[in-house]
Amino acid sequence: MTAIDDADRAPDDIDDLLARPGHLIRRLHQIAVSIFFDEIDGQQLTPVQYAAMVAIRARPGIDQAGLSRAIAFDRSTIGGVIDRLEHKGYVERRLSHSDRRTRQLFLKPDGDALLSRLSDAVDQAQTRLLAPLSKDESQKLMAMLRRLVDANNDLSRSPVIGTKTRGE
Repeated sequence: MTAIDDADRAPDDIDDLLARPGHLIRRLHQIAVSIFFDEIDGQQLTPVQYAAMVAIRARPGIDQAGLSRAIAFDRSTIGGVIDRLEHKGYVERRLSHSDRRTRQLFLKPDGDALLSRLSDAVDQAQTRLLAPLSKDESQKLMAMLRRLVDANNDLSRSPVIGTKTRGE
């Protein structure tokens, strides 16, 4: 029986906290980030920066608002992510020809090369994260995660707009 099902447990009991889905998801995220950094081996790139670069590569010319929607990242802080990627020489901003108030984002050759170099490392990070599970369990977990994310997308402070997760 989980702490969520145990009505006799005090709501501030540490075991109750540790068994809650939100806490477990947060812990799994911490572990995933740690594995990501371990696998990319000192490349000085965060998972959010990596996601931004992948989205920019997939949608050259996307603007910051579109990028924040595409990767489900807060609009108020995506500018800082782009600032850091621009400073590292991986991304460039260009004025839009159709709307001079908008800056479009493009991956620079060094950014494209970095994504290519990191592809196997990022795949390995995902493999390591799921390694304790069988192939069938991994597939079921991924299906359930996609279902939860898709069903609850609109409840997010930064929902993904215009796309669904793969596999559903």
